[in-house]
Amino acid sequence: MKQLTLKGEFSVAGKGLHTGMQIEATFCPAPENHGYKFQRIDIEEEPIVDALAENVTYTTRGTVISKGDVKISTVEHALAALYAAGIDNCLIKLNAPELPILDGSAKEYCEKIAAVGTIEQAIEKDYYIVKQKIEVRDDTTESSIVVLPDDDFSIDTMVAFDSPILTNQFATLENLGDFPSEIAASRTFVFVREIEPLVKGNLIKGGDLDNAIVIYDSPLPQEELDRIADLMNVPRKSVTEFGYVNDKPLFAANEPARHKLMDVLGDIALIGRPLKGKIIATRPGHSINTTFSKKIRKEIKRQELQAPIYNPSIEPLMDINKIRELLPHRYPFLLVDKVIERSDKHIVGVKNVTGNEPFFQGHFPQEPVMPGVLMIEAMAQTGGLLVLGTVDEPERYSTYFMKIDNVKFRQKVVPGDTLLFHVSFMTELRRGCAVMKGYAFVGEKIVTECEFMAQIIKNK
Repeated sequence: MKQLTLKGEFSVAGKGLHTGMQIEATFCPAPENHGYKFQRIDIEEEPIVDALAENVTYTTRGTVISKGDVKISTVEHALAALYAAGIDNCLIKLNAPELPILDGSAKEYCEKIAAVGTIEQAIEKDYYIVKQKIEVRDDTTESSIVVLPDDDFSIDTMVAFDSPILTNQFATLENLGDFPSEIAASRTFVFVREIEPLVKGNLIKGGDLDNAIVIYDSPLPQEELDRIADLMNVPRKSVTEFGYVNDKPLFAANEPARHKLMDVLGDIALIGRPLKGKIIATRPGHSINTTFSKKIRKEIKRQELQAPIYNPSIEPLMDINKIRELLPHRYPFLLVDKVIERSDKHIVGVKNVTGNEPFFQGHFPQEPVMPGVLMIEAMAQTGGLLVLGTVDEPERYSTYFMKIDNVKFRQKVVPGDTLLFHVSFMTELRRGCAVMKGYAFVGEKIVTECEFMAQIIKNK
């Protein structure tokens, strides 16, 4: 799938939940591999803050990202809407230190995205694929995020509060396409007993009954309720029974759980890549959500590219016979056994390393190690198959090395290893010359990488 951005700009306006300021945010199209970025146009030099987990600095009643002294608060609802729409690249221009709270949900964001539409870009999406169980826990709050391998993306959310009104609730999202209708309209919520401490903490200055669900679940005299209303600068309301104080009815019986699911989605967007996996969030909050996202970000920064998924039971795109039709190499120098994945921009090849390889006779008799130059050669042969896919009658062409740069050998390769080669174009093919980046994996680890140039020439 290709990356997406907005087809045009749109703006939302309203007051900030915590600052109470009148705010306008403009969502703009952005180029490939841009990701989500916020720009503070109210500050000299108009600084930009990347919406990435390592930039999260605060998680009380919302997610805050920062770069130096520049802060952006309450980013989760907007990011959830962008992520659910499949948008990879967007620049959000702000005239304040937070996004407007609107009605406490992501509904308006989804409506505006649908109105302007999205446009496909040239580069493929770069998924983070969950290949094994990942878990983060907070024993203090009994919160956890567990992510399991899955072919698609889904979230199950379970919430539990010490409250007679909001005890246990469950919400699920099996398909991101259902987000606008099933999740987006769910509003943020607060307990009456929490309001005064939040106000004293210089938060929720813009909170009211129109942008949050207010839950009354512990007895307070009417005089105390009136005092809290005055503290918030909102109209007084007579409350005689436990329940939801709002005039507007709940969007769904489990609206609080659905909103928590929205928050998980918005915080997961801070990974910087779409994710394939099943998320199970128990008593989630911005702290545990962003802790999980930070864990994935560390893995992404440690290893730029994930290992390709290899299932030996699936029929390859090219077997050894097809490869022999295209490449002139023969024993003992044909170093690609099969091709398992291919697009216009990349290819994945496989080499099964056995103890019968002829080079192990001398490299080395007592400790067989595959020569690094042969791993580079195998990557180049895989890249040759990628280049040959760009021409008609590929069997009439050959590819030749022209240059090798930035070679790194990270780990030795020995008999019994299965090498996976991921080779992709770094630039467009020009005058028969291709510049490519290659990685060799054993398991989940990169063992070799390099950049190289090859030329495609028609055989005489």
